[in-house]
Amino acid sequence: MAQVKRKGAFMGVIKSLGLVFGDIGTSPIYTLAVVFLLTKATPENVAGVLSLVVWTLIILVSIEYAWLAMSLGEKGEGGTIVLREILIGLVGKARSAALVTFLAIIGVSLLIGDGVITPAISILSAVEGLLLIPGLGGTPQDVLILIASAIAVLLFFFQRRGTERVSRAFGPIMLVWFGTLALSGAASVIKAPVVLHFINPLYGIRFMAHNGIAGFFILSEVVLCATGGEALYADMGHLGREPIRKAWHLVFIALVLSYLGQGSFILRNPGARNVLFEMLYRQAPHLYIPFLLLSVAATVIASQAMISGMFSIVYQGITTRIMPMFRIEYTSAELRSQIYIGFVNWFLMVAVLFIMMEFRQSSRLAAAYGLAVTGTMTLTGLMMSWIFYLRRKFSLLPVSLLVTLVDLIFLFSNLFKIPHGGYWSLIVASVPFSIIIIYMQGQRRLYNRLRYVPLETFLADYREKIPLAHRIRGTALFFARDPAEMPPYIVNTMLANEIIYEDNVIVTITKRDQPLGVTVDFSLSPAPGLRVLKVATGYMEIIDLEKILRGVGIDEKVIFYGLEEIVTSSVPWRMFAAIKKLTPAFVQFYKLPSNKLHGVVTRVEM
Repeated sequence: MAQVKRKGAFMGVIKSLGLVFGDIGTSPIYTLAVVFLLTKATPENVAGVLSLVVWTLIILVSIEYAWLAMSLGEKGEGGTIVLREILIGLVGKARSAALVTFLAIIGVSLLIGDGVITPAISILSAVEGLLLIPGLGGTPQDVLILIASAIAVLLFFFQRRGTERVSRAFGPIMLVWFGTLALSGAASVIKAPVVLHFINPLYGIRFMAHNGIAGFFILSEVVLCATGGEALYADMGHLGREPIRKAWHLVFIALVLSYLGQGSFILRNPGARNVLFEMLYRQAPHLYIPFLLLSVAATVIASQAMISGMFSIVYQGITTRIMPMFRIEYTSAELRSQIYIGFVNWFLMVAVLFIMMEFRQSSRLAAAYGLAVTGTMTLTGLMMSWIFYLRRKFSLLPVSLLVTLVDLIFLFSNLFKIPHGGYWSLIVASVPFSIIIIYMQGQRRLYNRLRYVPLETFLADYREKIPLAHRIRGTALFFARDPAEMPPYIVNTMLANEIIYEDNVIVTITKRDQPLGVTVDFSLSPAPGLRVLKVATGYMEIIDLEKILRGVGIDEKVIFYGLEEIVTSSVPWRMFAAIKKLTPAFVQFYKLPSNKLHGVVTRVEM
């Protein structure tokens, strides 16, 4: 039994390497290369930069995410939307809840903005390693962009087929990748062991003190070493807290060894540009091409993890009703967590290709990378500190506030990137932000315009109609958000048009405060021929509604649902109407049988 547990724990660590650490694991490809484009590779600068890199990993990843953030959540779940749900349950006041939701929307939007740059910079930087192969040094940049774009297109094209089988290989490949980083780094450290002293934080403090505003700007590139750190918390619900924490110990050691090894190489070769690839080429020229292929595989895995993460984030946004109901496809017959969202996939692909074409080089991309990342980290720090305060965890609150202060310093240092291309991550983030805001405000206005009928009023009219109505054989399903009030389409269908079946079931699907779990209540029958099915689901659950219906003995003949025909001259509400038309209806989102669906249209002026 103990052996089985150990094997399960080991496999959990291996899976974490592939699904969580791809982004941060490929950061050594470009971080120091970009930093030393901005500053001279003097021994003092190398010492200061290495110290800053190590302590950035400790503070922003180990403390903020591996310790503080991962201590939150009741059942091991994580992510920006989870922080929102925890906070809303604590703040109580409507105004505070609105602020929490607004912060969460910004956080989600920035994550998506960051998610576009991650594949672009990772894949492009790996492909640029071709330039070190003899005979390929003069490869035009256009050819490199074409190769990187082809890899990206293939990556997004295969999303629809699912990643369940392929993902099994992700962990072992990343294990080889981190092992290679650690070995090559250690081999380089041996040649200049003085770099081990640079772990001392005093070197970083001295560097900042001597370089002033220039050192502050360099922080905006140093933070690249921590990009992807937020995945430790965001992916916690998929793999659990312990496997990710254990895997991080291994990853941290590999990353530190790689950065120290690169620092040692720079001390011996101050003119190095593509540091990691040049170091590996000098160490083992005959193994360089396999390493290059391994680096491309690692960047593809990092990009894959980002895309899957985007799907999960958008799904959480849908279930918590801050995002439209985009069409969901399930890519695994066994695992409902394996999902594909076409709109998100193609939006990301177009944005990634555009970013590659716009920036052309990974070094230029790095000049734009980091703004969205540090924005997300700062919001995480603020929300965590708020939670610790409300839960009266005063031992953790000072640490959380200190981490948030560090996040703010990194965020301010990244603001100078805005005119140098950083605005593109904000432009990309503005797309989901605008969609979310328009959708949420539109839904609120639509709810106010629709004339919902209190349940008691509806039941009084229903009881008058039922003795005289010609009841149709079979079961009809109707959907209502709140069982205490009936939407207009139910009132019109059953009372105005007298379409009443022998068995009429009103289904309500509500969100639980917990992230996981589903409860079903089918005990309420407020009138003859009328029953209420209440389904309460965790906000991270991916449910099979048809299976739930069959589980309680419902075999419906027809499914009625409401559609709104929005009439408006307002531009924002026209955009809202377009979003409603382009996204599937509630029943289509839950994959109910299309041959039984009957949409009832209600005309609404907004």
